Amino acid sequence: MRLGLSGGYAGAGMPPDLLDLVQEADRLGYASAWVAEAYGSDAVTVLAWLAAQTERIGLGSGVMQIPARTPAMTAMTAATLDTLSGGRFLLGLGVSGPQVSEGWHGVRFSAPLARTREYVDIVRAALRRETVRYDGDHFTLPLPDGPGKALKLTLHPPRPDLPVYLAAVGPRNLRLAGEVADGWLAVFLSPEHAESHLAHVREGRAMGGRAPGAAMDGFDVVATVPVVVSDDLEAARAALAPYTALYIGGMGSREQNFYNRLARTMGFDEAADTIQDLYLEGRPRDAAAAVPLELVDATALIGPPGRIAERVGRYADAGVTTLSVAPSGRTTEHRVATLRLMADAVGA
Repeated sequence: MRLGLSGGYAGAGMPPDLLDLVQEADRLGYASAWVAEAYGSDAVTVLAWLAAQTERIGLGSGVMQIPARTPAMTAMTAATLDTLSGGRFLLGLGVSGPQVSEGWHGVRFSAPLARTREYVDIVRAALRRETVRYDGDHFTLPLPDGPGKALKLTLHPPRPDLPVYLAAVGPRNLRLAGEVADGWLAVFLSPEHAESHLAHVREGRAMGGRAPGAAMDGFDVVATVPVVVSDDLEAARAALAPYTALYIGGMGSREQNFYNRLARTMGFDEAADTIQDLYLEGRPRDAAAAVPLELVDATALIGPPGRIAERVGRYADAGVTTLSVAPSGRTTEHRVATLRLMADAVGA
């Protein structure tokens, strides 16, 4: 199992800290660092900035939003980042959610799986420097009855087959990730419940023509895992509760919240109801207070160093191939110490 760093979003006061963490992860031999985007900082700019100041670490988008860019633009960006970084870019894609897709990008959140499939097809074809012609239900290149012509990427990327990852939660999206991608970006993954998710990935791998015995060969399961080093488990819970409540309660509507459904698959139905009710009532602090310790403990690494080290192996046993650490702490020094602790724990 490799180590990754989940860098999250850049924001006010965050870029210097993010650079410190990524450079330390680079020195420690972490395999990858991942940068997110929603409706604030974009992933591409931050990744280019990090590429110029690191040497070996892989640099991944976790994720670049599909509704934000045409597939051709994503291929151009991926090829450029891979060239500038010396072949270190990892292309993570995701459909985002209906609120961001329709409210921010003005793109209907309809048929997300079919759109993703076509999107990945076009991105891969462009990166292979094929002359791109595509006649799909959602994308048509070139447009018919107009002056457009089929074009080919002029840039020669270091890796025409650079890895493509999909962020996925539900069964159908997990199957799609297994079928068309090289890796899965997972959040709120409980090792004890991972098999039910990975079964869908394996189904997708089989649909893509992989032999059953080697279905997962070469497929990277990347789990983002918050880490809080503390002798006080309740304090650790409280540190992660606002983040957990945001996703389970506020990341979407009552009818469409993928993370709320995910909590239910782990048996936290009552907590999911309460957290969502409070969050949608405009009471995020109360929603955070309602996050149970058991839910945080199932989806994060919390506690003193010894407890965290003992529990790291759960992820490897569950089939995680890259543990993407989101270090929590009051200062950069605390977060850097967490990165070192995780390097020692995974190494052991």
